[in-house]
Amino acid sequence: MKGKKAGSSERNADLNMADRNGLEQIVEKVVSQVLENHVPQLQEELVRRVMAELPQGAAAATSGDGGAANLLKAISAIQAGTTQREILRALLDNTVRYSGRGALFVVKAGAASGWQGRGFTKHGDDTIKDFALNVGSGLPEQALRSRMPFAGAASEIDHEFISQFGAPSDDRALVLPLLLKEKVAALVYADAGIEAGGKMDVAALELLVLATSAWLEVASVRKQAHKEETAEGAVERAESASPAPAAAAPPDPFAAHAPKHFAAAATSVESTTVAAEPTAAVVEAEPAVALAAAAAAPALDAFASLPPEDADVHRKAQRFARLLVDEIKLYNQAKVGEGRKNKDLYDRLKEDIEKSRGTYQKRYGNTVAGGADYFSQELVRSLAEDDSSIMGANFRRN
Repeated sequence: MKGKKAGSSERNADLNMADRNGLEQIVEKVVSQVLENHVPQLQEELVRRVMAELPQGAAAATSGDGGAANLLKAISAIQAGTTQREILRALLDNTVRYSGRGALFVVKAGAASGWQGRGFTKHGDDTIKDFALNVGSGLPEQALRSRMPFAGAASEIDHEFISQFGAPSDDRALVLPLLLKEKVAALVYADAGIEAGGKMDVAALELLVLATSAWLEVASVRKQAHKEETAEGAVERAESASPAPAAAAPPDPFAAHAPKHFAAAATSVESTTVAAEPTAAVVEAEPAVALAAAAAAPALDAFASLPPEDADVHRKAQRFARLLVDEIKLYNQAKVGEGRKNKDLYDRLKEDIEKSRGTYQKRYGNTVAGGADYFSQELVRSLAEDDSSIMGANFRRN
């Protein structure tokens, strides 16, 4: 009897074990299916909660500064500039989003002189302005000769530069040529900075410099158009019922920092520019650098299909509209800045806008260019940076 009971107990134990194993398999299968369906949501929730618990600075760093959206903002900031000075400043301001330090050296007569720097806080960014970078060897020489970016060890940079400003923490440096009319107009220097943990995104920096080169070409074309219209602009002011107040040309803000080793050449460029632009109040002064001396690329003629006489009227109307709007910007810089910020540009500048509109209409309103309304187009393009909403609800086009 004891043997039979023992055998029965063993069989029952085996059955229970089999049932248990079967149950475990069913549970494992169900749990696996549930987890497969919810793992993506769990991952998203985990990332969200971890990011929420991180300090604000750490979270911002984790998101990265080299994303497409941030890079697009940087390029947009560069293209918002209408003068060489504004464009180059925007380039440097955004260079340090992708590096620890950045500096621009203007190339002229085989020499490279510092224009402005960013991130040189220990020594002061202003010290870059009088520094002559040696372009006879190393990375600067390679970039200047080949017109291509070069990255390498800090030892391949001017020894005096490293001695004065300090070596980058990762011992790496980058030199990028800034081209204008297929010539190297400037060299952009970048590194990760002297503090440990710095960054340098070579691809992003290359893209920023390329975008700057392209936009400088556009600015050069616009400046050439302004020069061609200066004589006509002077006549219009004399005819206008409310002429613009006489004003001297704004001083060159970089004149005080003209590098000693080619100050004479810079002075020569300045005097030539002033002599060629009698209506200096309309054209904002540019830095006396090699970029200002580069020849402008020929503009695409949007009126080539029109009869020559009509095309000429359209061109003059478009240029005259640009002159009038540039003059509004020149005399109302503070209002323009506030108007863009608050999206009420027209309300703040209504008197000046309507006065200039009347001048434009008097000259071109009854011509073949009258229907194009280049004046309103230029208000949106130049004052509102191609965003008509910035003009405000009360803005009218004609």
